[in-house]
Amino acid sequence: MLGYFNTLSNWGRWGDDDELGTLNHITDDVRLAAARAVRHGRSVSCAWEVAVPEDMERSTTTCPCAADMPGAENMPVPGFRNDRRWGFSSERLGITFHGNTLTHVDSPCHIFWDGTMYNGRSHSLVDAATGSAWASVTAAANGIITRGVLLDIASVRDVPWLEPGQGVLPDDLEEAERRQGVRVRSGDAVLLRTGYGRVRHETGAASGFTQAGWHASCLPWLHEREVALIGADTPQDVQPSGYEDVLMPVHAVSLVAMGLWMLDNCDLEACATTAAELGQWDFHLAVAPVRFAGTSGSPVNPIATF
Repeated sequence: MLGYFNTLSNWGRWGDDDELGTLNHITDDVRLAAARAVRHGRSVSCAWEVAVPEDMERSTTTCPCAADMPGAENMPVPGFRNDRRWGFSSERLGITFHGNTLTHVDSPCHIFWDGTMYNGRSHSLVDAATGSAWASVTAAANGIITRGVLLDIASVRDVPWLEPGQGVLPDDLEEAERRQGVRVRSGDAVLLRTGYGRVRHETGAASGFTQAGWHASCLPWLHEREVALIGADTPQDVQPSGYEDVLMPVHAVSLVAMGLWMLDNCDLEACATTAAELGQWDFHLAVAPVRFAGTSGSPVNPIATF
């Protein structure tokens, strides 16, 4: 597995100043092909709702009549002072999106290996005050628009869900392709259903550090297929990983060596139900990270359109 840092490395592949990594596989032709995957016009979200107050600190201000707001008399717009019918509400939000609960995208600066980020940049480019000056989420400011492919591994194994600690292997990926009549190709986003979303819906479980997910042996497969983005209904890596001294090999090799962006904690149940109903396992996938300057990711709401 440690050899993957060399054999699967994309450092310099798209130039020494590249911050996009595998998103370079999403060409104009790939986006056009993604548009052609829309055959029914049906859209579903692949994200969890952000719960209040469990996942988000929230302060809401309501003002039924804006003219009564303290300081309204000093506003330069007369209508603000005089309009007695107009009111508003607004929010201040605080959120930690990395972890095992919220649906979010990881950009390459999220993980270091031996103090180094994707394309050989030092961890010192991440500043406590301003964030990362390299490979932050704003590298994907134009959005991640591509063809998505859902591989339903729980169905392949004929179980409602994979048990914690069960890793998904390359043979599982190819069996899912065979059963579903789809093939992953260059520039695709691959979404992995372990069935954990069903567990969360039925039991509310969303914590702990033992989970099903990608096994590191899938990494050469993803590299060979030139996958642009991977997602899962868990935080990606099977845990335990199978490597005693490497906590999250899929995260480490993907983000640092390959520059492979990741979607953690998707809710893929509606996507899987729709795919099975329509008999269509590929779709147009739209992921639009918030342009938070210098951050290592963003909460997102991936939209699959069939």
